[in-house]
Amino acid sequence: MCLVASFMTLLDISIVNVALPSIQAGLRASDSALQWVLSGYALTFGLMLVPAGRLGDARSRRAVFMTGVTLFTLTSAACGAAQHEWWLVVARLLQGLAGGLMTPQVSGFIQELFRGAERGRAFGMLGAVVGLSTAVGPLLGGVLIQLFGAAEGWRWVFYVNLPIGLAALPVARRLLPSRCVKPGVAARPGGRGFDPLGLFLLGLAVLLILTPFLQERLWPGWQKWLLGPLGLVVLLVFFAWERHAAGRIEPLVHMDLFLDRSYALGVLISLLYFSGFTAVFFVYTLYLQNGLHYSALLAGLATTPFALGSALAAAVGGRLVTRFGRAMVAWGLVVVATGLLTTMLAVHLVPGPHAGWVAAPPLLLAGLGSGLVITPNQTLTLSEVPVVRAGSAGGVLQTCQRIGSAAGIAAVGAGYFAHLAASGGDWAASFQVAMVICASFVFAALAVALYDLFGPGSPRYRRS
Repeated sequence: MCLVASFMTLLDISIVNVALPSIQAGLRASDSALQWVLSGYALTFGLMLVPAGRLGDARSRRAVFMTGVTLFTLTSAACGAAQHEWWLVVARLLQGLAGGLMTPQVSGFIQELFRGAERGRAFGMLGAVVGLSTAVGPLLGGVLIQLFGAAEGWRWVFYVNLPIGLAALPVARRLLPSRCVKPGVAARPGGRGFDPLGLFLLGLAVLLILTPFLQERLWPGWQKWLLGPLGLVVLLVFFAWERHAAGRIEPLVHMDLFLDRSYALGVLISLLYFSGFTAVFFVYTLYLQNGLHYSALLAGLATTPFALGSALAAAVGGRLVTRFGRAMVAWGLVVVATGLLTTMLAVHLVPGPHAGWVAAPPLLLAGLGSGLVITPNQTLTLSEVPVVRAGSAGGVLQTCQRIGSAAGIAAVGAGYFAHLAASGGDWAASFQVAMVICASFVFAALAVALYDLFGPGSPRYRRS
């Protein structure tokens, strides 16, 4: 049931990308509104992750999860019924909050209900769902728009969530435990109050850091980038407050989580990797639809190899992570970088309308590598986290993934559009530049994985 809900929230990210032209045609939406349809969801989703994880730790994880599913279903209906661009924008903001409310509960339940190799397999299934939702989203969006037309097809992109949400609620009520059921697991925290100041500081920090990235193309001028350093200052204040508050109330995030080497380095790997691989879909879709004039359906089909490879490898990686550990993550990063650079070479050799076909095999390779990165890294990162902090720890990890995604799309998009303008509209060459930037982020994540394997503090370093 948790996997079904995860599928629904992730589907709503990938499926909307191909629906933007239909939304613009149906609502006569401005470019600004379309940007907010995408970035507003990502922003509110990211703002909710840590507090929602903490709420699930402190109260009933099932109750928080079911509330999120209910609100997500209702806001999906509101999105589909939108009669004006700003109606849709507000509904998407609320939909992001609902998605952020239920997402940390999924990793929390996995931490709570599974141990050892079983936990790795559970995270592997979650990774497979991530890959499948990424694959199905663009394809399903293209099919719906093809069936219902450019003017109204976008509404069904949101209505598709309604039967999923309505079916999920009774099953979740019956199958999910309201409290921890594993013997020997400590009671939940929560007796020393919540942390409203920590909630405010973290929310403000995430808002300040994410906003300039999400609005990079709509807010001209360099002044918007001042929000990033200001957000980092607020984040430092948040860290100081959490340390100070730890002895008096239950903090939003326990800072001693970052004393665990596996958790700290795993969060950093996730931040860097999501900066690279998420942007691939953004620029690839632009290249196919705007540069090569692919339809939404064909563009969705062209992205399928990466997503299917990721889904397949994630299921395998979840089963093998306890055996190979961080080495699997490192090899997965090598495979992803190889796939991205080979994709760049394929587009360079065949830059015309057949580029989508020749890029399919290297994208499949990159997807296979991605499945060996995301799921194993998440499993290893959360492996030493106490169960009573599973939700908040997972929320921090997922928030870093959202920040990485936003930063990566902004950085890769800036390089892509700058080269496009300088080259007079050479879409293929601009896509190649974007792939180099994406691969650079992946190599940075690989450097962190190698440090974890061989650097000071690692078992191999102590033996040498």
